[in-house]
Amino acid sequence: MRVASSPFSMPRTLVVKRYPAGSGDRDPWAHEAVSHQLLTALPAEERATPELFAHDAASRLVVLEDLGRAPRLSEKLHAKDARAAERGLLSWAHAMGRLHATTAGRDADFDALMRRAGAQCCQDPIAVDVHAAIAGLPGLLESTVGVGTSTQAIEYANGAARAFSTSRRRAFSPSTSCPDNHLVTSRGVRFVDFEGGCVRDIVFDAAALRVPFPSCWCGWGLPPGMSEAMVAAWRAEVGSVWPEMDDDAVFLPRLLEAQLLWVWLATWRALSKPMPVDVNAPPRSVVLTGRWIRLRSDALLLGEKTVASHADAVIGALADRYGPEVLELPLYPAFR
Repeated sequence: MRVASSPFSMPRTLVVKRYPAGSGDRDPWAHEAVSHQLLTALPAEERATPELFAHDAASRLVVLEDLGRAPRLSEKLHAKDARAAERGLLSWAHAMGRLHATTAGRDADFDALMRRAGAQCCQDPIAVDVHAAIAGLPGLLESTVGVGTSTQAIEYANGAARAFSTSRRRAFSPSTSCPDNHLVTSRGVRFVDFEGGCVRDIVFDAAALRVPFPSCWCGWGLPPGMSEAMVAAWRAEVGSVWPEMDDDAVFLPRLLEAQLLWVWLATWRALSKPMPVDVNAPPRSVVLTGRWIRLRSDALLLGEKTVASHADAVIGALADRYGPEVLELPLYPAFR
């Protein structure tokens, strides 16, 4: 939207977003408006998001700063410049860490803004779905691909979910992690689209750097060591606020738990309905299998045999159902 005239100092263009009515336990407008209120209150030099200029509950509008024509992270990953793609990924990781560090412990502020907005819900939508996935995935795996889930694996997943719900390492999260929602600007990565924005455990977001992009199906493979470098970049930003994140004995087990929850959620979503084909990404069966393969590898490194054994069984079943080609996740075009 172009601003024709104003008695105030304003940008020449703005972004206007309008939302339909919320449904059930989901209200994307409330999460978007409240997230931007929380983040706009930060000093400009610490803000990794567009500035909020106005919002209105009756018309369900938000009016935001226009960040211009900056390329999205997805464009970097699908171009031909591997170095630019690498810089974009590391910038995303650093920006995520800074976002966590600058919004540490803002639960009460976020909840108060939600109540002021009149929202009937303020839960993390991903957390709600994670609990549904833990309850429903074992039966779904049995009925669709013939894989049983041991009591130990279910207990591990339930324990991970309980730990994240009671964690004190909490900060603002954009909630979703698709590369289309990250703008690569001259000031670093900027986050947009907070339709599920919330305050939650920071390690849950860190696991999105390892999967990566677990909330969407446009994921391709990354070159060896890339995700490790991204996690290291994130840790460098949050260590001053949560020094225990520098301790592998504390951090790595929590990271694996978060990774498992993301993979279980993705699998529950994928097997609940037929997997559509996306012409701009590998088949979902390939993306899903790649996430289980990475989970198995990381579990073995930590000696978590329960997780690794279950992952191995799922990988074999997916290969039997969809063919051995699911075992090879192609790299993003930038890294070929």
